[in-house]
Amino acid sequence: LQILYCTLNTPKVDMEKLLGSHLGLEDFIFAHVKGIQKEVEVYKSEDSLGLTITDNGTGYAFIKRIKDGSLIDSVKTICVGDHIESINGENIVGWRHYDIAKKLKELKKDESFTLKLIEPKKAFEIGPRSKPGKSSAEKIGTERGTLRLRSKGPATVEEMPSEIKTKAIEKIDVLLELYMGIQDTDLATTMFEAGKDKVNPDEFAVALDETLGDFAFPDEFVFDVWGAISDAKRE
Repeated sequence: LQILYCTLNTPKVDMEKLLGSHLGLEDFIFAHVKGIQKEVEVYKSEDSLGLTITDNGTGYAFIKRIKDGSLIDSVKTICVGDHIESINGENIVGWRHYDIAKKLKELKKDESFTLKLIEPKKAFEIGPRSKPGKSSAEKIGTERGTLRLRSKGPATVEEMPSEIKTKAIEKIDVLLELYMGIQDTDLATTMFEAGKDKVNPDEFAVALDETLGDFAFPDEFVFDVWGAISDAKRE
């Protein structure tokens, strides 16, 4: 079985419940594996597709969110949780989500493009983590498969994002949709990190070019992002 991603404490395709670094002893993991393959032709009548894309860090990108009333929302065969396998016949397995966002942005308006997607099967339960005192490499079985969980190193506590960071990322995400047609929280976070300690837009432009130069963002967009970061700091 090829696992696309896992959700925590729900068998539903809920992109807000993706398995991350926070996992409790009583939590249940549900694995979503590859299911039906589908090929969809989309006519790009608008610059904005209304998609948010993420990836699992191991080569699988999938649709995290579809904006209500957007172009993609009108194509009912495209669903949240679908793995994007190719665009116009070009295999994109192994690409990061921001590279896929750039690819979709570059597609010409008023032309059709083809997406090859893989819909996840209904999730199967992997099971709870081991109880205190049990082996750190305990096997947890199900009727569909077995997962071996191992503890690696001490637990760590991650800091929650600051209010400034949260506000700035939200503003940048809106700008990404305006300019690129796709929301991308991870990309917005990368842009914030590049500009959070810069003192003027010129320094930010240099840092952004070093970090995300392949995107070739227009000057107007870079200036607007700098403004979003500056506004969040002042609020």
